[in-house]
Amino acid sequence: MQKKWSINDVLRNLSERNVQKVKLAVTDIDGVLRGKIVSAEKFSSAAEKGFSFCDVIFGWDSGDMAYDNGTFTGWHTGYPDGEAVPDPASYRTIPWENDIPFLLLDLTSAGHDGVTVCPRTLLKKIAARAAEDGYIPYFSQEFEWFNFSSNSKELHEQNFQNLKPYTYGMFGYSVVRISQNSAFINDLFDSLTKFRIPVEGIHTETGPGVYEIATRYSDVIEAADCGVLLKNSVKEIGHRHNVLPTFMAKFSDRLPGCSGHVHQSLWSLQNDTNLFAAENSGQRISSLMESYIAGQLHCLPYILPMYAPTVNSYKRLVEGAWAPTTVTWGYDNRTAALRVINNGKASTRLETRVVGADSNSYLAMAACLASGLYGIRNKMKLQISPTKGSGYADRSNGVLPGNLFEATHLMKTSAIANELFGDGFVDHFTRTRDWEWQQYQKAVTDWELKRYLEVI
Repeated sequence: MQKKWSINDVLRNLSERNVQKVKLAVTDIDGVLRGKIVSAEKFSSAAEKGFSFCDVIFGWDSGDMAYDNGTFTGWHTGYPDGEAVPDPASYRTIPWENDIPFLLLDLTSAGHDGVTVCPRTLLKKIAARAAEDGYIPYFSQEFEWFNFSSNSKELHEQNFQNLKPYTYGMFGYSVVRISQNSAFINDLFDSLTKFRIPVEGIHTETGPGVYEIATRYSDVIEAADCGVLLKNSVKEIGHRHNVLPTFMAKFSDRLPGCSGHVHQSLWSLQNDTNLFAAENSGQRISSLMESYIAGQLHCLPYILPMYAPTVNSYKRLVEGAWAPTTVTWGYDNRTAALRVINNGKASTRLETRVVGADSNSYLAMAACLASGLYGIRNKMKLQISPTKGSGYADRSNGVLPGNLFEATHLMKTSAIANELFGDGFVDHFTRTRDWEWQQYQKAVTDWELKRYLEVI
């Protein structure tokens, strides 16, 4: 079992190792790590009371453009410093950076209620809600991503065009491809494991240069930490191999998209048993799991931006592309939004397949857990029948919103979203998604140029 560090344990370890610097990071709304390197002396003096961190990290988008529609922070507040406290449970060292110590920060204030908009803090609040009800949420996330033989400098010099895939052809589960790129793949596996990201497996997916990675389940906070850190780490390790990874949901309209499926189960705080399993049931799932599924299905259309947060996300959620488009569930059915895996007592779990690789792990897991608990707390019955066959054809319970604008409108006008996550978070988050859609609406795309420039 992983050691549970206290802040005194961390300080003692730093002193024993005689380290000179520490890396710290906060996750923004888009799941991007924002951080700094501080001296070991500064860390030691501020570890308990916290660090000053400009709240602009929640006031700009993934491209560092300041939101002009926000209320949480902006020019009207002067972008004050917030207080960010290191979480000793997140302590690890970065093996590809000479084992520099690393910790995640939790935003605790910002001259106003900064806690409201911090993704990691939101997940902690919902995990605490589960604990109050007697549950330990065990989660994990698996990611697919494309790799290119390139680097950031070449990407910008080529204006994001003519990227060369790391490998060519459609080679799902290819042993040959893994062998041909063994230096990068083995470095990923070994370095991530040393970085306390418990890799269960890596394999190629169908598509040029596509890989999938699965991590071992853990408590939901640790699982989300691993999700966010995994994506960042793959990019850092890839850079050392002249590989440019991307976790965007849909790189090409001719290829499948990239998922970030979330696996989850609830276990008993009293006796550490899987409460989703029921051996005396016909399908070996408990009534508690049925209510959890019912809650997720009920809430899904109203919280979709937490699973699919970008304009690009909805290019993945199309029929016949291994991503769901309907409000459905099924037993071992990869065309449904929710897939029940019930082939063993310990491994019985729910896989939420609507989640994309571009998701913020804290927000995706918060959405899964909060909506599942909603079903349990409201004693919801699973009245939707399991889908057999194609989930794309089963539209009897509704179709998911088709773009970010529609999904955000549903969320910001939903009483359910406010109940699950609080008015403050929903207001801020949906404003950021509205902003994202507005930036997209202003852009002139290559498609438009090719279609209209010459002939219109």
